[in-house]
Amino acid sequence: MKNKIKNSLAMAIVSAIMLLAACSKEQVPYDNPFIHINFENKSAIEVLANRKDTVAYPVYLSTKLLFEPVEVQYEVKVGDGLLEGKDFELITKGNSLNFPQGIFERQIKIAWKEATLDPAKDNTITIRLLSNNKNFTMGMPGPDQLQKQLVITKK
Repeated sequence: MKNKIKNSLAMAIVSAIMLLAACSKEQVPYDNPFIHINFENKSAIEVLANRKDTVAYPVYLSTKLLFEPVEVQYEVKVGDGLLEGKDFELITKGNSLNFPQGIFERQIKIAWKEATLDPAKDNTITIRLLSNNKNFTMGMPGPDQLQKQLVITKK
């Protein structure tokens, strides 16, 4: 009986020491700000050739609240099978997005126009995030840099 009490007491003391040691460690939160383009959680999507509407492709700033604006540079690369004005219209002009304090989403808008396509040509638009003024990660954190670009294929 004494051995049982000694073993239980020893286990309780060891548990208490481990609990106190764990509580005294400072926990550092995961904080890796990043900017990504996310449309339906895909990196490549398709648009029908007869589509006639405007679509907003959101770019997100994932970080804690900042007190200075973040400027994001991007490029829109158009394949040789598409022509602006005939197949689509870029509503969002320029090559940068500004995220003022408290704003975590901006949009790149494209107005799609109904047009006949040449299937032998490159009928894609690629929106690629290039850089930002805070050196935040472009795309999701990790070696694959997912959601750093969105490829839109008109079919």
